[in-house]
Amino acid sequence: LLCVRNLWRRHRRKIFVTVGVLGSGYLLYKLYGAHRHGVQELERELAVQRESEELMKAQMQAHFENIQRISDVTLPLAMHDLSCRITEELDLSHLLERLIQGKGQPNALTQSEKLDLWSRLKILSFTRMTLSVWTTTMLNLYTKVQVNILGRHLYIDTARSLGISDSVVTTTVFLLYTLLVFHVSYQRLLLNNSFFSLLLYMQESGDVVGKEDQKKFLDSVDFLSQHGMPALITDMEAATNEVLKGKQLSTSFNSTTLHETIMRILNTFMSKGTPNSWIKYMIPEDVKSFSTSSGSDDQVPSDVTEFEQLMMEAQAVLSSAEFGSIVEMSLKAVVDTLVELMGAKFSGGSVTAGVPLARVLPQVAQMCPLLLEEPSKNQFIQIIKNIQEVELFFTLLYANMPHA
Repeated sequence: LLCVRNLWRRHRRKIFVTVGVLGSGYLLYKLYGAHRHGVQELERELAVQRESEELMKAQMQAHFENIQRISDVTLPLAMHDLSCRITEELDLSHLLERLIQGKGQPNALTQSEKLDLWSRLKILSFTRMTLSVWTTTMLNLYTKVQVNILGRHLYIDTARSLGISDSVVTTTVFLLYTLLVFHVSYQRLLLNNSFFSLLLYMQESGDVVGKEDQKKFLDSVDFLSQHGMPALITDMEAATNEVLKGKQLSTSFNSTTLHETIMRILNTFMSKGTPNSWIKYMIPEDVKSFSTSSGSDDQVPSDVTEFEQLMMEAQAVLSSAEFGSIVEMSLKAVVDTLVELMGAKFSGGSVTAGVPLARVLPQVAQMCPLLLEEPSKNQFIQIIKNIQEVELFFTLLYANMPHA
């Protein structure tokens, strides 16, 4: 024992230093082990997140292709019905037959009757063309609104069935879909707050939409041709009368005049009545609506059906200022191409020098079948599709996901 005491007395400092070094080493080892374990856990979490994101990207792409297939079926049928209805309601053949008869038999028509027929032909020709421009544009955009709203609802169910958390869905879906599918730069996503308010307001229901309600919602695109057409024709004809008033058959028309005339008719028509009153041609007026104003505490009524919820969302989109903007862009793009095609049909490929309105009317009438052509061959629908602002609008609409 005395020997041990002497040993402790002589080597106490060394023992303390050794124990301190060993303890520090052990502590550093434990800290390193904990740090390595934390890094491994973080790497595993990141790997799981990357896997979830890749799965989401694949699902988003699959759903995008699916809703495009739905659109490829829905739009052609709607366009066919629309073409038949416009041809039936705005048939020019009886006017042309009477004018041809009067030309072959000089005494068959009085001068007053000829002028009345030409005046009626002028109004109906421009009414038919502007109606075709407007309905082709609106039907194309509205169909995209439908399939993107429906596709978003369907995707929610798929994402949740895969166990992907709502927070991951909300934070990544928008950028993934935008950047990877449409290659839109992040800076271009920073639109004004009103549209984001609308999107957030629409985030009320994550329930699965039944097949019957899906079909009913998609079939509602036929409301335009089946119910909205009579009032639409009347209002478009009134706008045409207002713009063409005072324009004689001898009035000189060139490309600029023609473009301005068509746009004036469309703008006059769109500005009639209350703001967005044109929605009544696309959607029944008895569809329930809700406020989308910023800061509103209104909620989507709890007693609405899935179909009514879809129709309310579609109405909210059509009522938005952003949708109004893409409608203006689309109409202008269609009219630009239309006037260019009409100019190419005149001698010299241009009407810059000006031709009498009477010579323009046959070209006006011939444009309607092109405007109402089936989507796979319709160059005007392709032009709308290629507008970047339209593409971005539907990216935002599709990528909007509801909160839990």
